Amino acid sequence: MTANQLSKIIIKGMEEKKASDIVLMDLRKVKNSVTDFMVIASGNSDTQLEAIADSIEEEVIKAGESKPWRIEGKNNLQWIIIDYVNVVAHLFLQDQREFYGLEELWGDAKVTRIQSSRKL
Repeated sequence: MTANQLSKIIIKGMEEKKASDIVLMDLRKVKNSVTDFMVIASGNSDTQLEAIADSIEEEVIKAGESKPWRIEGKNNLQWIIIDYVNVVAHLFLQDQREFYGLEELWGDAKVTRIQSSRKL
């Protein structure tokens, strides 16, 4: 599976649990990038963040991929990172997302804001 395909599956997992403000960052042309894609989303509560993270893992496994290389942040549920090496998902509570400002840190990336296809 390509990194582009994996990022779409991750986005589907985010949408399943109504993640907000989903952003896909294409880092393939960014010098010294740590991954090909980052997918960033926000949740309204620690419970929702955990549900989004679980949904991402379920969708990726259903698509035939393996478990993530690494997951961090499930203990404090303020910010969760799910690392599939060539695609990294970041889940934030809104105030934490503003604090870390990943979109600004990777300003050279091609950024796509995902318009959710799901009716809320």
